[in-house]
Amino acid sequence: MFAHGSKGRLTAHDLDRFPADSLFDRIGRAVCLAGCLPRKELYEAWEMARRIRRRFRGGRIVDLAGGHGLLAQVLLLLDDTSPSALVVDTVLPPSALKLHDALRAVWPRLAGRVTFVESALNQVELQPSDLVASSHACGSLTDVVLSRAISVHARVAVLPCCQEIPARSIESFTAWMDAALTVDVRRAVRLEQSGYRVWTQTIPATITPKNRLLLAEPVP
Repeated sequence: MFAHGSKGRLTAHDLDRFPADSLFDRIGRAVCLAGCLPRKELYEAWEMARRIRRRFRGGRIVDLAGGHGLLAQVLLLLDDTSPSALVVDTVLPPSALKLHDALRAVWPRLAGRVTFVESALNQVELQPSDLVASSHACGSLTDVVLSRAISVHARVAVLPCCQEIPARSIESFTAWMDAALTVDVRRAVRLEQSGYRVWTQTIPATITPKNRLLLAEPVP
């Protein structure tokens, strides 16, 4: 069974699993040839990017805690009106450029438009026109991403994971909902209180049980 949530790497042996001429299968084949990406990251990035682009078009993409940067590059491929993408992480995977080269070989228009930076997330300069995204920024890193977006009133999309549970959250709401959901609900409320319109969605749980997607844009 080809489980979409597997952490096993996609390699050239998996090429036959992506036979179509669809954008997703073409991305899948490029990822297989790179041979460095866990399977679940392909499906997470695709499902997240599709939902983001249904709401948000254009703007520089800033992928915080971006790892290999696949999310940023799929967002560029889905909407070419975004001029560029910035992938930021405190430590970038050594194979991030290998994946980028594999994608660029299929889509030459990515050349010169994706920048990888090793930096603390709070040291990257953002603009109000940016589209800030982050997939599975662990624990409180998701809150850092939200704080950075809120500070410049930029659009933001996060797929949280490994929620850190403050004691007050457990005491206040767990009779109604589990503690991790309480943390994410408070994040949504925080965005609304900061002048954002919020959308809550999910990606398929077969890819990851940490599947709550939070999207928000400033209210004009």
